[in-house]
Amino acid sequence: MSDEKMKITLHVWRQKGPSAPGELKTYKVDNVNPHMSFLEMLDVLNEELLQKNEDPIAFDHDCREGICGMCSMVVNGRPHGPRKATTTCQLHMRSFKSGDEIYIEPWRAKAFPIIKDLMVDRSAFDRIIASGGYVAVHTGGAPDANALPIGKKDADEAFDYAACIGCGACVAACPNASAMLFVGAKVAHLGKLPQGEVERRSRVLNMVHTMDTEGFGACTNHGECSASCPKEIPLEAIMTLNRDYARASFSGDE
Repeated sequence: MSDEKMKITLHVWRQKGPSAPGELKTYKVDNVNPHMSFLEMLDVLNEELLQKNEDPIAFDHDCREGICGMCSMVVNGRPHGPRKATTTCQLHMRSFKSGDEIYIEPWRAKAFPIIKDLMVDRSAFDRIIASGGYVAVHTGGAPDANALPIGKKDADEAFDYAACIGCGACVAACPNASAMLFVGAKVAHLGKLPQGEVERRSRVLNMVHTMDTEGFGACTNHGECSASCPKEIPLEAIMTLNRDYARASFSGDE
């Protein structure tokens, strides 16, 4: 990969607050190193804006290692950008070419109201998780590692579902702004383990109720959620969620 500098044109969504009108503003960024991450490129632009006494672009970030899920933005119409299974913070400018025009927007969903520019309020996800409650375990000394045998298939599936980082790309990609993949992953990774069995039915009822209350849309099997997920959570998570919810509903559990 050549280290030749790139020139990029950015069209960035700017919005001062939740109730303020927003618009796309155009910025030219020269001297972009192709080895920069996408967020580092935005850092460079923000430094230039500050030098001009202009308001920097607000965007979420934390670990910048593809772990926390904070780097939530739509790049050229795709949540997290053009690379599959990659968060925005792990997207590098070598995925683009000099002269490209890049459109950057926030997640678009009723349940994710815009805070400022590219930042959205994703606390609805936190409330869904909180509604699931705790996992009941016996207190006392630490059990032996093999005290609760778990089949490899269940262990592998639980691990895969637990990989969900709650970034919200599934919601942003879905035409209905559905959170079914996220909720399915959270329900499934506990439901596959014996520690999560005690509250399995009450958990799924509470989490689905909270999801609906928060204003997320319904799933109509478009599959965009899984295709856009940076951790490649499979659609089977939604199947597990539907199955567990049906069983809990028919059993009369509350």
